[in-house]
Amino acid sequence: MTNSYYEFFCPVKVIAGKAALEHIPYELTGLAAKRPMIVTDKGVRAAGLLDPVIAACEESGLEIVTIYDDVPPDSSTTVVRDIAGIYRQEKCDSIIAVGGGSAIDTGKAVNILVSEGGTDIAKYSGAGVIKKPLKPFLVVPTTAGTGSEVTSVAVITDEAKGVKLPFTSSFLLPNAAVIDPRMTLTLPPHITAATAMDALTHATEAFTCMAKNPLSDAYATAAVKKISQSLLTVMDNPKDTDGRLELAQASTMAGIAFSNSMVGLVHALGHATGAICHLPHGLCMSLYLPYVLEYNLEDIRGPLGDLLLHLEGPEVYSATPASRRAEASISAIRKLRDQLHKRCQLPRTLKETGKVQEEQLDLIAEMALDDGAIMFNPKEVTLEDARAVLRRAWA
Repeated sequence: MTNSYYEFFCPVKVIAGKAALEHIPYELTGLAAKRPMIVTDKGVRAAGLLDPVIAACEESGLEIVTIYDDVPPDSSTTVVRDIAGIYRQEKCDSIIAVGGGSAIDTGKAVNILVSEGGTDIAKYSGAGVIKKPLKPFLVVPTTAGTGSEVTSVAVITDEAKGVKLPFTSSFLLPNAAVIDPRMTLTLPPHITAATAMDALTHATEAFTCMAKNPLSDAYATAAVKKISQSLLTVMDNPKDTDGRLELAQASTMAGIAFSNSMVGLVHALGHATGAICHLPHGLCMSLYLPYVLEYNLEDIRGPLGDLLLHLEGPEVYSATPASRRAEASISAIRKLRDQLHKRCQLPRTLKETGKVQEEQLDLIAEMALDDGAIMFNPKEVTLEDARAVLRRAWA
């Protein structure tokens, strides 16, 4: 399963640690930016997470001209156009996106409009449309899950047409990702759990799918180890700064891994389920991960067995016969999901979500087969295969 040829690319500067936010002004000044605009959502602002960001900027004389805090959970082309209008009106010269996946994607899309001009974001949709660097752009993630701060992709909904527009370009990558544990201390338990499972899925799929390579493997295994060691500790002690930093770093590492090695069937099913049943992405990842690994089992025995070391540690790994390690890795992931269910009722099956109808499964299966992620799944997937996995994930 090793590739004789691969490419690995991650030019995002990572600024991480307990005083990472204080480095934002230095970073912006280095990019010749003086009038940043903050793009965020109501929840982030209400949780007081903007305060340290604003304080850091003001202390060093940087003027934050405007704060847009109305990004919806599913960002749209209208929102992007509105923010770009305010950016131009206020003569801003840079963007700081503070938030989860939606705020970050919105920041990326706004950056396209304010850099390239015009008001129609849709015309930049697709891959390779953007040909030159955009305005200075920093990202401060407030969840430890999506890895959006190190990926070159953004997804924005076109409400008029009812479709999700994908944008892909290496120019969408932020100039820097600021990873500060203060930003995730107030995450509620179920979001901490779902976003960590999102990161774990990114890392696991990156490590077992077709385009895996030695560099993405290093990031993926390190992310799995950090999540395995810190997630339950943080669930029990939400204010554990060290644990929060571990999870945030794991999310970034998993993001670097999967953007260089792609993902597989978990993501294909998850994207379809999100679109049809409106479940949060991280939850979808957690729901499907063990069932897809079982489906792929015979094609990924080697790497999945290797993951046992990072999931359960050296003692369990050495005590498990090599021929049983892949199964033991799946058991470890199931055990983790059971623990999360115990602590915050994170659903383990589609039925437990209460938001998926059994008659929707066929539609999800059909939609998943059209998802780009499925191309990199280690095992070929037919419509019947996808249905079978969904039936197992149902109850």
